Amino acid sequence: MPRVKKSLSEAVSKEIKGSFSLDKFKNQKGLKGNVKYKPQQWIPFSPAMQKALSIPGCPMGHITMVRGKSNTGKSTTAIELAVNSQKMGVLPVIIITEMKHDWEHWRKMGFQMEDVVDESTGEIIDHEGFFLYKDRSTLRSIEDIAAFIIDLLTEQKNGNLPYDLFIIWDSVGSIPCDMSLDQGKNNPMWNAGAIATQFGNFINQQIVMSRKESSKYTNTLFIVNKTGVAPATSPMAQPKMTNKGGDTFFYDASLVLTFGNITNSGTSKIKAQKDGKQVEFALRTKISCDKNHINGITTKGSIVSTVHGFIDDKPNAISEYKKEHSKDWINILGDGVYTISEDNSEWSESADISELMDELD
Repeated sequence: MPRVKKSLSEAVSKEIKGSFSLDKFKNQKGLKGNVKYKPQQWIPFSPAMQKALSIPGCPMGHITMVRGKSNTGKSTTAIELAVNSQKMGVLPVIIITEMKHDWEHWRKMGFQMEDVVDESTGEIIDHEGFFLYKDRSTLRSIEDIAAFIIDLLTEQKNGNLPYDLFIIWDSVGSIPCDMSLDQGKNNPMWNAGAIATQFGNFINQQIVMSRKESSKYTNTLFIVNKTGVAPATSPMAQPKMTNKGGDTFFYDASLVLTFGNITNSGTSKIKAQKDGKQVEFALRTKISCDKNHINGITTKGSIVSTVHGFIDDKPNAISEYKKEHSKDWINILGDGVYTISEDNSEWSESADISELMDELD
């Protein structure tokens, strides 16, 4: 008798499966066409960054975080990527809360924009072009930044913003949350909680989901983060790098790049000097890929940052840059012979601006 029951159950189950359509079930439940991801695309790094890291660029449809101490090359990376996103037709969305923004620096690196001039005074009153821009003049808190991004994603979904978005936030940890403002305290725990709630629980997922083939647009989030140092927990332990604003973006990022060292900037300035004046024309900085969930490559190297972008950390690349831009230093140093030197190094050399310009011509 037990065997008869089992046989009957098997027969019924077989009959049900025989008439069941899994494709029909997927369609009814909205599960059809929800699996495939778009082929991976990249917003290119400069050639120098590609060589230093063996990574083609910032992965589209992902979160990328660059971190490090001040003046190590983080913002230069953001500008180079914004320039290349414009060339690709990907709309840069620039969120500046660090308040050290310099449009002339962006222009010098190739960012395309036009000046808006007051015809009555001739004064430049704004800049316009293929980009969106917000800063602390209109963004009061972390929640304001989240609301701005959510609004853009909603407008995009409704067909009112027909572009892939490259969202740059420079930098996390430089703006408080609503609770910190209301209480008159810049509380790191409250700020980290606001980022986790606003970004970790919603926006970050929206960025990643745009990689799906079912999504019309692919959106990318690029985060600049200043770092601090947590002391070693024991005599045998090492100090630990900390991320301002908490670890939400570190955990959610597919790519994390670190400029400099944990306990110091890991940089050295290359300077031209003459008669007590100097021009810091390049900055050598260590760079490493500490997290890579795209192609698994994690590397360490060094790179040279200039006001025109990154160049290879090689003597011939620095020499060529020096020849090309020495003429820009005449207004500061004057004509004649000056000395090139580097911090924390005994190396130095002399050069004549006029001779370098003649070589370039």
